[in-house]
Amino acid sequence: MEYVYSALILNEAGEEINEENITAVLEAAGVDVEQSRVKALVAALEDVDIEEAIETAAAAPAAAGGAAGGAGGSDDSDDEDDGDEADEAEAAEEEEEDEDDEAGGEGLGELFG
Repeated sequence: MEYVYSALILNEAGEEINEENITAVLEAAGVDVEQSRVKALVAALEDVDIEEAIETAAAAPAAAGGAAGGAGGSDDSDDEDDGDEADEAEAAEEEEEDEDDEAGGEGLGELFG
């Protein structure tokens, strides 16, 4: 998730979203940077209008948040020539996020029975 946040920070600052800038932001935040993830992010954001994506996400109802996240994966069928490395990196990031979410929710079950 920190990789996406670094791209959002760069976008907000008006800086170019490239491997060098993303790496600099992540290192400044103390993140152990994986260059393959940086490359995958840059490739995935190459043709994305971030401002439009933010507006679209803000307009989506909160209840559809899970559905909207799943809909993003359907874009892969549109551009099959983008490369498997970016797809694999994105899938790995999603799996890590899911694992983090699952681990974080274990304590809540004990609190609420």
